[in-house]
Amino acid sequence: MTLLGLLDREPSHGYDLKRHYDTFFSRGKPLPFGQVYSTLGRLARDGKIVVGEVEPGEGPERKRYVITERGATEVESWLTEPVEAEPNLQTVLFTKVVLALMLGRPAEEYLDRQRAAHLRRMTELTELRRNGELVDVLLADHGLFHLEADLHWIDTTVARLDALRKVVRK
Repeated sequence: MTLLGLLDREPSHGYDLKRHYDTFFSRGKPLPFGQVYSTLGRLARDGKIVVGEVEPGEGPERKRYVITERGATEVESWLTEPVEAEPNLQTVLFTKVVLALMLGRPAEEYLDRQRAAHLRRMTELTELRRNGELVDVLLADHGLFHLEADLHWIDTTVARLDALRKVVRK
């Protein structure tokens, strides 16, 4: 949907789409070129984009992709649809705590290590907030708010471990 949305902004070559994606959305996980072109192939197959003008290049021809009315309608629908509310009620963090208790392992030590990992990541994101561009600042805020909620959950869970241990070790 992100590539389709970028094409709704303006017709683009695959290389430019990847560059824009990596600039605004990837944050340390660049989109592989193969994924860009396989996605563009599926979008074309599904009638959401078409190949516009083709230019010769220093290798394969450079195709400019153009969104169709069907593609633009899908982007509009996707943008207006609310994202499913998080959090999931079944998370890896929760699963590890319950399994640790079931297996008689030290869940509190696991939670302490998780807390330390979250605090390290929060330090990194705080630094990004201080020195980053607006896009980075907003993404860092989003991450920080989620980490703060996790820390609150960790603290609450540590306080309830004895009760939870009794429930899961029956």
